[in-house]
Amino acid sequence: MNPLAQALNETLQQENPHAFAMLSGLGKAIYFPKVGILSQSAEAKAKAKKYNATIGIALENGQPMHLKVIQDTLSAYAPKDIYEYAPPQGKPELRTAWRKKMLEENPSLSDVTFGTPIVTNALTHGLSIVADLFADTSDAVIIPDKNWENYELTFGVRRGAELVYYPLYNEQNRFNAAGLREALLAQKDKGKAIVILNFPNNPTGYTPTAEEGREIVAAVKDAAEAGMNVVAVTDDAYYGLFFEDSVKESLFGQLAKAHPRILAIKVDGATKEEYVWGFRVGFITYAGNSEALLAALEQKTLGIIRATISSGPHPSQTFVLQALNSPEFNIQKQEKYDIMKGRANRVKDLLDSGKFDSAWTYYPFNSGYFMCLKLKTVDAEALRVHLLEQYGIGTIALGETDLRVAFSCIEEAGLEELFNLIYQGVQDLESSASK
Repeated sequence: MNPLAQALNETLQQENPHAFAMLSGLGKAIYFPKVGILSQSAEAKAKAKKYNATIGIALENGQPMHLKVIQDTLSAYAPKDIYEYAPPQGKPELRTAWRKKMLEENPSLSDVTFGTPIVTNALTHGLSIVADLFADTSDAVIIPDKNWENYELTFGVRRGAELVYYPLYNEQNRFNAAGLREALLAQKDKGKAIVILNFPNNPTGYTPTAEEGREIVAAVKDAAEAGMNVVAVTDDAYYGLFFEDSVKESLFGQLAKAHPRILAIKVDGATKEEYVWGFRVGFITYAGNSEALLAALEQKTLGIIRATISSGPHPSQTFVLQALNSPEFNIQKQEKYDIMKGRANRVKDLLDSGKFDSAWTYYPFNSGYFMCLKLKTVDAEALRVHLLEQYGIGTIALGETDLRVAFSCIEEAGLEELFNLIYQGVQDLESSASK
């Protein structure tokens, strides 16, 4: 094993042996090279005042070489802020600004030791880093039965982990904390589990209430107190889009303080929070009991980044930073939030009208981009195909009964027609089946 990896492992063992035990084989072996192109280039950038012939970019007239046809469309930005390689951990100013934003929006972090967010190539990349560092073959990854399908690829197919499911809702249509606890404790013999908490949930658009949030943390804590090491990942892709009674903070802060055997990891990003999906700017943030622990985890994360994408795109990081620092940012974000909330409320009004009760019920939703219908009489995939072919309407079929509708991308004025046509599609299939 490389001495740098060994040194990081020794730090982790010393600071929190439970966190070290959570690492995958790759997680134990990975490190960020201190003697290499990036480290030597960083040293040269600081000290080579005459000529810096270290890194593979081209310079011209003292700034990064660029094409005028590109720069003309980006004239508001200095070439140094868009053309150079960003550091593997991301633009320092952006990392600082995102940490400040996290503290402002999550008061529960005020007494938590947590690192500076590391920039990822959006949320999927952040989750992939978690999988690489902590998931080995047959490790249990616990997710609800209504989940983002990419978890299977990221943790199951890529890393060989076993996905363990529990029902998202209980019989009272509340978050099923008892089911989460049962799924966790069922892995006790393994001594370790990875649990992913995605709120607002994709595909249902559900975020727990404050009481349910405490129940979730208690369930994870029960597993830790039973002797399990738990990697607790908050997938906060749609963070901030809370429209009704729900917890208004990430559970990251509560989990970070719950138990030494719980390693809390927050994966979030600007992609959906700030409506910049194509920018691919996300973050991964660790909580821990010491700065040394956090530094070691950061180095291992940088090793993964260096071995996969090397570093994220610089221009989009600059664009996001500029937005976060703008005095108009919060005002404009509130405007978009109000639009999204208006769409969610309109959907709920339509569904609660009684008009569609013969065709479906719907799962509780209070946040995010999506909601899910539970069809009563027709198959979800058959309905999806029929809607697409006959009415030009796209939806997502999940299993036999569930149909996901992204109200986020439908103007409020078009929502009534949308659901009327979905209802018509159900009636069409019912009529065909009765012939």
